Order: sequence, then structure tokens, then C-alpha cells
Amino acid sequence: MNTSARPRVVIAEDEAIIRLDLKELLEEENYEVVGETGRGDEAVDLVRELVPDLVILDVKMPGLDGLSAARQIASERLAAILILTAFSQRELVEQARDAGALAYLVKPFNKSDLVPAIEVALARHSELTSLERHVEDLEHRLEARKLIDRAKGRLMNDYGFDEHSAWRFIQTQAMQRRAKIGDVARLVIDGEISPA
Repeated sequence: MNTSARPRVVIAEDEAIIRLDLKELLEEENYEVVGETGRGDEAVDLVRELVPDLVILDVKMPGLDGLSAARQIASERLAAILILTAFSQRELVEQARDAGALAYLVKPFNKSDLVPAIEVALARHSELTSLERHVEDLEHRLEARKLIDRAKGRLMNDYGFDEHSAWRFIQTQAMQRRAKIGDVARLVIDGEISPA
């Protein structure tokens, strides 16, 4: 989510009157509407171009339906997604969830329904992106740990180091080169750095 005070929103709703009502409600509640369309395919393009915090997608739209648009937007983690529909069947709600929607709102709606749904979608999106960054960081750390273990093994086998000395050698090389330990470990494995 952006750090400005006003969350940025793209509205994709094929009924112009509902789109206008949504825009007015959002602006009254201090959201910034940065883009509007009545087509699902244009919604995906607008979200890619404008990088809003939230996209509100109607299920039934020409060009690309809201669920297909949601799938594309969610797969690229472009924005929080709120699905808007005239239908509340469980099957449709489940399809919306599976498509990446973080909140769901049934028409007709009022402001007291809209704002909480938006806030839920924004909060869930923030949590998901934070969790993904954390997982990515852990994956990098695990990969570096594997490289370090392999490099220590090479130093121990080829140069007779004990484990502590091998670790110290890698650490010292990283400090001297001002490089990441994982990068130095890779160089040790590749034979580009050796104690000799």
C-alpha cells in the first residue's frame, strides 16, 4: 500500500450510475479514485498502469469478467481486490475468494458496508504482501545457509580446516571483500577463493 494518507482506488463497474455513486462515496470517505472503467480487460491494464492500493471489480463486465480480472491482478499481486456483485450465492463467493478477492460486497450497498469491506481488503493485502516478503527472505537465508555449509565442507575436505576455522575464513573473506557471506561461500565452492 502507498504511504500517502489517501488510499488509491480503481473502480471497474459497467453500470455508469453505480460507478459514479461509488466514486462519490469513496471520495467522501477520503479515498482517491485514480481510475475508472466499465470493462474488465481495461481494469487489469489500469491497475498495472496506475498501481492503486485497491481495485473494486464488478463480477459481470464486458471484455473480461470481474473474476478473471481478479485472477490476473491477484497473480501479479498488483492491488487489494474487492468484488462487487448483485449476487450472493455461496458458489460465487467461493469463486471470488479463489480468484484472489480479499473482500466481497453485494449490491445494493451503502457506505456503512463499503468502507469496512475496503479496509478489510486493504489490511489483508498488506498482510499477504508482508508475509510473502518474509517467506522470500527466509528462502534467501536458507539458500545462503546451504552455500555456507557446502563451502565449509570444501575448506574442511580440501584444506584440512576444522568447522570453526572454515567459518572464520568465509566470514573474514566476506568482511575484506565487503560482500555477502553467501556470495563468498559460492566463490569458495567454485574454487575462486581459497586459503592458499
